[in-house]
Amino acid sequence: MNLPRRPRGDFLLLLMATLFFGAVSGIFTSTLNNYLSDVHHFSAENRGWLEFPRELPGFLIFAVMGGLLLRLRESRIAAVAMVLTATGAVGLGFLAHTTAALVVFIIIWSMGDHIIFAVEGPLGLKLAARGGEGRRLGQLGGARNLGTILGVSLVWILARLVGDRYEVFYLLGACFALTAGIFYMRLHLGRQDPPSRKLVYHKEYRLFYAISALFGIRKQIFLVFGTWVLVSLHQVPVATIALLYFVASVLGVIMRPLLGDVIDWVGERAVLAADEVLLLIVCMVYAFASALLPAPWDLRLLYGAYVLDIVLFALRVARTTYLKKIARDPADITPTISLGITIDHAVAMTLPVLSGWIWERFGFQYVFIMAGAIAVAGFFICLRIKVPSQPPDPA
Repeated sequence: MNLPRRPRGDFLLLLMATLFFGAVSGIFTSTLNNYLSDVHHFSAENRGWLEFPRELPGFLIFAVMGGLLLRLRESRIAAVAMVLTATGAVGLGFLAHTTAALVVFIIIWSMGDHIIFAVEGPLGLKLAARGGEGRRLGQLGGARNLGTILGVSLVWILARLVGDRYEVFYLLGACFALTAGIFYMRLHLGRQDPPSRKLVYHKEYRLFYAISALFGIRKQIFLVFGTWVLVSLHQVPVATIALLYFVASVLGVIMRPLLGDVIDWVGERAVLAADEVLLLIVCMVYAFASALLPAPWDLRLLYGAYVLDIVLFALRVARTTYLKKIARDPADITPTISLGITIDHAVAMTLPVLSGWIWERFGFQYVFIMAGAIAVAGFFICLRIKVPSQPPDPA
């Protein structure tokens, strides 16, 4: 697809912003559980409770985005998000000496993280031809994975050279976040958009909201308790978690653009339903690998499930492309994604608390059996997706 000069320049700026934000995400995701275990000595139940304040910004994002969209276009909102992310990173690295301070800086960082989730898809869709939405978001996903490779590589190298110096990790994260913010600020994308866009809720988007809730459940169980299985039950160090993220990110550089093409070829219904089937397999590995296999084969299988799950997260862009195809008005997309994130987090804020309680009372296996049952329900929900036919892109 040939782009006019300014959109092409915007696409390169967006790629760079996405790459540096990917580096921030790689640093946080590969270190956070070890940080909470090593520095703050969290148990599984404590870890579950922390998800309530950590995901509170996601629950509030519909209202927050409503206020921001009245004043700023998406690229400026993304730059604000990066400042929040950098502030949270510095706080976690240098100022979170108490649990109260930890919670405050987790919330600040998380607010930036969730604002980006609300605007990154719409920014990419503005640069996508009709019928090529999956490819465009897949390309941006590949850039994010390149950034994740950068972030986790630095974590792995620094952990080997100087040990688990979390203040160094998070200072790097803050620098990458500010760099991403500079690229977002330079975007011309959306300058012609009207300044005021109201929050929307339409019953036609109910299936999108349901899929958003399913993603919130899946995300929380695996980001929190999938990693916690490795960290707390198998004492996997930061360097190894970073290496796993490195492997997943390398695969993602190749797989994300391909998965984007698959979305365009076979449609969101097939892709999201297949994702639930693969998620069920991952759940069963987490639940039963250590019971069925001797060491170290159980841990190796868990590593494989961990990497597969990270790669599968790329399929979340199918939700965004589905929304674009059913949207009554392109201006609905960002507010509807914001409401989807709020619905996602209404579930995600409470489920980790329940999951942590189940882990402590009955055993970790039951957390993943529950997740597997949810994946089965999600499979049948995704089969209800219907995308209207669209005319070819006039470009």
